[in-house]
Amino acid sequence: MPKTSARLLALLSLLQTRRNWSGEDLAARLHISARTVRRDVDRLRELGYPITTFKGPDGGYRLDAGSQMPPLLFDDDQAVALAVALQTAAATGAGIEEAAARALNTVRQVMPARLRRRIDTFQVIAVERPAARPDAQVDSGVLMALSAAVHAGEVLRFDYAAASPPEADDEGVLTPPRRVEPHHLVTWGGRWYLVAWDLDREDWRTFRADRITPRSPAGPRFTPRELPGGDVAAFVTGRFRGFDGSGDWPCRGEVILGLPAAAVSRYTRDAVVEELGPDRCRLVLGSWSWVGLAAAVGRFDADIEVVGPAELREAFAHLARRYAKAAGGAPAAPSR
Repeated sequence: MPKTSARLLALLSLLQTRRNWSGEDLAARLHISARTVRRDVDRLRELGYPITTFKGPDGGYRLDAGSQMPPLLFDDDQAVALAVALQTAAATGAGIEEAAARALNTVRQVMPARLRRRIDTFQVIAVERPAARPDAQVDSGVLMALSAAVHAGEVLRFDYAAASPPEADDEGVLTPPRRVEPHHLVTWGGRWYLVAWDLDREDWRTFRADRITPRSPAGPRFTPRELPGGDVAAFVTGRFRGFDGSGDWPCRGEVILGLPAAAVSRYTRDAVVEELGPDRCRLVLGSWSWVGLAAAVGRFDADIEVVGPAELREAFAHLARRYAKAAGGAPAAPSR
């Protein structure tokens, strides 16, 4: 590609990444002079790109949206990123697989042959993690409605389906719609969730998007509350761990395993593994419950020494009785 054309493509790519650019910043990023930036901006305008100039101490350039845009231009990195995003859309759980395939084909047709060949050689198949039952797909219209409510800062009313079918005695009972202040739309483990402040329960909640049926019209605007901890990723992680938002598991224990630390660490995610010798390590692990924690530790084929707490030691004793019963031994004691 000629040097000038490559520079124009790089300039256009930068202008698309954020709202405003100063001439000095563009010159520094492209390693050219401010005068060359001005000439290149004029060339892009001649090609039909609506680049406006704004004045002031922080004056510079802005790529505005127009009623008619010239053909899209992608550099190599953008082309690969686009191909990856559209080809892995099936794993998002947003129900847009067919639309993503059509979008990739449409964009491919307007790309130069060189970039088209790069996309054609990049084939990836998104394989989702096996699950006990398939996750429900979310209607893209629901996602757009939730996203619009978050962006507008408007109270959202919706019907929320129960996790399981209602009992026979519950048939005909009308459940009032939920009223929330929507704050974030997030994806976790192949599912979409709405993080919101529940106005009736006066607490933060996470709602599965595939169970939401929005109602119209939207409610009044609201002043966003501060999310506990200030970070949505940490908040959602804490909620899914069943805790109060601190980001830790409700049950955490410590054991000594008769295995090398390297053999244990590759099978744990957020655990702490400390090497104590060639065939011993310390493992600090968390779980939803003490019995679940004991079962997670028991999957390692090694001798186990419980450091603490007492609840973990009791959970091992409970599992021992249960396993003995399963093996034809003594009956298990009632669960606590």
